[in-house]
Amino acid sequence: VLPDRGMTTTPGPRVVLTGAAGGIGRALAQAFARTCAAQGGRLLLVDREAAPLQALVAEFDSPQVHSAVCDLGSDEAVAALAASLAQGWGGVDVLINNAGTEYPTPLDDAAPQANARWAALLDNNVTSMLRLTRALLPLMGEGASVINQSSIWGRIGVAGFSAYSASKHAVVGLTRSLAFELGPQGIRVNAVCPGWVRTAAALRSLAAMALERGCTEAEVEREILARQAVPQM
Repeated sequence: VLPDRGMTTTPGPRVVLTGAAGGIGRALAQAFARTCAAQGGRLLLVDREAAPLQALVAEFDSPQVHSAVCDLGSDEAVAALAASLAQGWGGVDVLINNAGTEYPTPLDDAAPQANARWAALLDNNVTSMLRLTRALLPLMGEGASVINQSSIWGRIGVAGFSAYSASKHAVVGLTRSLAFELGPQGIRVNAVCPGWVRTAAALRSLAAMALERGCTEAEVEREILARQAVPQM
């Protein structure tokens, strides 16, 4: 629930974080909650899963932390979220497009829904970012920042995960284009490409890769981490 317009005089940053209820999003929520508490800002945590989102907000027990359940794949839901923010906050200073999903999409998948699953992942991981950024752009002014969550797989390829890798490469391309498009307005657009993080989604991918290769998850993990400058999750 967002505050009323009377709260818009708060001097700190107004931050919107998507995919906040789990994994990297949860860690980002904790970090930005501390930042907003220190700077007098406000944080809106957005996720499509109501129960974990409500539990997370309850942990903070702060009037500066708010939540909104939203399906970022829906034009109508995103428009309603933007309207609520316009009414409640009057503007947005930081948008973290973190929401995304991950699952295998092997080329030899003969299931009837294989192409639909491939397209759905790209819509979830890329188009949703564009959809929300476009909706919130009227609320952003000079000095605002958009941060898009890509991945190390947005810089390299990996067998069996073509849709996820393609989506994260696309996030980098989208970020570069929007940086030039919004830069003249004083709005910065950047992407982050994390290495492997021990999230539920990453562990599911690890298990899928081990199954595909006929080896143990520990062996796959050692191989992955050997490619990183810091060899740990």
